[in-house]
Amino acid sequence: MSPSGDTLFSISEFSGKEQDNLEEKCKNLEQVIGYAFHDKTLLSHALTHSSYANERHWDKTKCNERLEFLGDAVLEVISSDFLFHKYPDMPEGEMTKLRASLVCEPSLAYCAEAISLGSYLLLGRGEDMTGGRERPSVVSDAMEAVIGAIYLDGGLANAKEFIYHFILNDIEHKQLFYDSKTILQEMVQAGGQDMLSYELLKEEGPDHNKTFEVRVMLGEKELGRGAGRTKKAAEQLAAYRGIHVLQKGEACI
Repeated sequence: MSPSGDTLFSISEFSGKEQDNLEEKCKNLEQVIGYAFHDKTLLSHALTHSSYANERHWDKTKCNERLEFLGDAVLEVISSDFLFHKYPDMPEGEMTKLRASLVCEPSLAYCAEAISLGSYLLLGRGEDMTGGRERPSVVSDAMEAVIGAIYLDGGLANAKEFIYHFILNDIEHKQLFYDSKTILQEMVQAGGQDMLSYELLKEEGPDHNKTFEVRVMLGEKELGRGAGRTKKAAEQLAAYRGIHVLQKGEACI
């Protein structure tokens, strides 16, 4: 289904060793996700981060951003259809909120972690050395790019199967990502504990692709940390981790 004229690089553009490594990455990932690509180039394209393309002075269309754009749209349609039929009595506002919790950056990063997607990515040296394989913004974008690639290669049915299996599962768990700040606040208030606060630890990257790292504090004790493309996303992830600390009764950092 890949449209003619789309700018995709060929695996043959890589050197012998690089080509072998890329082919091995794609083969292993196909086994993990249970989908074999007819056009292997689509998968390699989905795994190519902009930092890798920039490092090689490739055209910008050869990174995975276009596939991410497409995958985001496919994910929204399929998740909306899923919720519409699964919850026939749920109002529109609640469905919108639930969909947002399922497809937000931390949730997609969590899904990507389940298939170790970060380990398959093609990253520039700098991005790789600074933890890009674990960065929520990087792996969540790659997750959407893989969806876009599957859609182009195998159609909506195969994309739907992937999304159902790897994203639209364990809904209650994933919803915590979206509501984590509210839930953590309610837990702290119910326990009569110290005030919560969020502290920005780090802000990296250019204006169009920043990454924020935040920690959530309970009084003077740290409950958890999170990173994201926005301060809100980072705070949600930090709060989510803080929830698990309080649930398990673990000592704060």
